[in-house]
Amino acid sequence: MELKKNPRANVGRNSSLFFAVGLNVMLLLTYLGLEHKTYDIEAVKIDVLMLEDQFDEDIPITIIDVLPPPPPPQQQVVTEVITIVEDVADVEESVIQSTEIGQDDTIDDREVGIEDVAVEDVEEDIEVPFAIIEKVPQFPGCTGNNLELRACFERKIQEHLQKHFRYPEAAAELNIDGKVYVFFLIDKYGNVTKVKSRGPDQLLETEAERIINLLPKMEPGRQRDMNVSVPYSIPINFKLQQ
Repeated sequence: MELKKNPRANVGRNSSLFFAVGLNVMLLLTYLGLEHKTYDIEAVKIDVLMLEDQFDEDIPITIIDVLPPPPPPQQQVVTEVITIVEDVADVEESVIQSTEIGQDDTIDDREVGIEDVAVEDVEEDIEVPFAIIEKVPQFPGCTGNNLELRACFERKIQEHLQKHFRYPEAAAELNIDGKVYVFFLIDKYGNVTKVKSRGPDQLLETEAERIINLLPKMEPGRQRDMNVSVPYSIPINFKLQQ
């Protein structure tokens, strides 16, 4: 007897369909799991303030007896007596003469000669910059032409700074350093005048001016065969050694 299998009882006939459905469901669940957003929950600490009943303390009232101030001393009232004096004296009025010239006034036609006019010679203090002067100020010990005198002047200035340089003790203790620009004028007599400075601190400026004031007297600079004043500036660097 041949056995016949019911086609409805065949389990494997829709296996591919079930596999595709299951695969799509798993992919959907995986996608939802990856795209699901989570948020960090911050812990919030809540403090509870407990207020207890406050009891008002009765403060006793202190009464201080203050004596009244003494009465002011009685001042004597001075009565001013006004005496009426009759004005019997005659007052002479002063006449003020006018200083304006009128038509009836005569004008002095005196001629003034040239010899009657006093002319005073006023010496002009001409300043010529160091870079363009015909002959620079001559430092003691420098010789040669203008270029040699210029180079010797700058070299002698540097030697003078190194010789007389002294770091202020107060500035060293306060750790103050920096660059000070000193301006001075070599006048037409060869003297160093009008020393001014500009720097980070007053202590350094004072020391820089002291060094410049020690410069010797020089032969003044010349421009067009006449002595002129020459301004000059130089930086002095104050630096602490670490």
